[in-house]
Amino acid sequence: MNSPRGTPRVVVIGAGIGGLAAAIDLARRGLEVTVLEQQPTAGGKMRETVAAGRSIDSGPTVLTMRSVFDELFDGAGASLERELPLRRAGVLARHAWGPDARLDLHADVARTREAIGDFAGAAEARRFDAFAAAAQAVYRTLERPYLRGSRPTPLSLTWRVGLGHIGDLWRIRPFTTLWRALGGHFGDPRLRQLFARYATYCGSSPFLAPATLMLVAHVEQDGVWLVGGGMQRLAEALASLAGRLGVGIEYGARVVRILVDRGRAHGVCLEDGRRIDAAAVVANADVAALGQGLLGSQARRAAAAVPPSARSLSAITWSLVARVEGFPLLRHNVFFSGDYEAEFDDLFAARRPPGSPTVYVCAQDRADSPQGGPPAPERLMCLINAPATGDDPSRPVTEYESCEEPTFRQLERCGLRVHLEATATVTTTPRDFARMFPGTGGALYGRATHGWRASFSRPGSRSRVPGLYLAGGSTHPGPGVPMAALSGRLAAASLLADLASTTR
Repeated sequence: MNSPRGTPRVVVIGAGIGGLAAAIDLARRGLEVTVLEQQPTAGGKMRETVAAGRSIDSGPTVLTMRSVFDELFDGAGASLERELPLRRAGVLARHAWGPDARLDLHADVARTREAIGDFAGAAEARRFDAFAAAAQAVYRTLERPYLRGSRPTPLSLTWRVGLGHIGDLWRIRPFTTLWRALGGHFGDPRLRQLFARYATYCGSSPFLAPATLMLVAHVEQDGVWLVGGGMQRLAEALASLAGRLGVGIEYGARVVRILVDRGRAHGVCLEDGRRIDAAAVVANADVAALGQGLLGSQARRAAAAVPPSARSLSAITWSLVARVEGFPLLRHNVFFSGDYEAEFDDLFAARRPPGSPTVYVCAQDRADSPQGGPPAPERLMCLINAPATGDDPSRPVTEYESCEEPTFRQLERCGLRVHLEATATVTTTPRDFARMFPGTGGALYGRATHGWRASFSRPGSRSRVPGLYLAGGSTHPGPGVPMAALSGRLAAASLLADLASTTR
């Protein structure tokens, strides 16, 4: 449908990063765009929690692949640098296996090599060089044809890479698991465990995910950026840019049905009874919600339902303000469990929270380099992985509550004591995430990336319903802040191409 001015109108469902990126690209091409967001703020999974009166990043905590956002802002005649205070992290994370077993990964590859040598010996430092080169090769092979391109098939990916580079595809070992590939790179099991953590960045098990996820190592080495004031400022900057381009963003607006007539999407119906007609709809929602018919039975065929067994990980988070002692925290810290295989058996085979979890701690008042700690108390976000069973009524009510004790015991085992106060702690479980993101069971990354075919199983920007386009971390190219932005840009490009074709 067209607006009264004759300009095609597009409705975007959801003001997550993918939805905002799509809205910006569509508006700068002259379309009338309305974004409908059921929450009171933009950002989607990029969210803040308030504990003891202080705001805490409780979703993504860093920005990678900055060039994706530089390009998005530049294309709209703006500048990311001017919109946001950004600082490149010097230390990527501090990793601990016990009170006296710590390893920092640095932005400077040479410093990381030296740290690994001090931690595990000269031979492992040399192996790190080979691993870093392999991670870079994976990224360079897949960036343009896969990450930035429309959803490929195995055949089309081969064609995009080019016949002269088929050997590059074979060398990135797509049929080998990440865990097995890391066993060929490192002899020290702790290093294997550290770099296997990249599988959890897309909610998957390193014992089942493909070795191509090594590319995350290169993404981090290419730059990890801290956003002044917290990651929510990035969502606000995108929403502000969209507004300056004429995009109307309506908060507290819940879409209950995508309108489909004669097989084509042509608008939405809201919970308050309003109907908004449109030439096209972009759904920046988890595809599981579409597949379950939560946006109307007619839109159900837009994407296949995601069975619970195929879901990615959820999480349990504690956003808190507390005093800490013992361990020298940096901004980002990972405390590893003693048995990684048992942890993922719990998560994916038994589908229960791990008995001995790996714990991520984002100390948001700390620097990313070794300095004196902040005044107590400080803001922390503690996270463990959990299965996406938040919509399973058979799970005991106490299942998630019982995770607090082993989580903070693990921190104490590594030397960190957190003085918890119930009045200054906000706990979020898979049940809460399932309520925030209906149809997912609390899964935060769409489908799990298990097996080589998983890379091709996420839906692309064009859905099975003409006029309905898909964006967000559950679609191609995958989860994560920059990937969500890329998905939105791909959705906008597909919509614009189809609209131009229809016009002709």
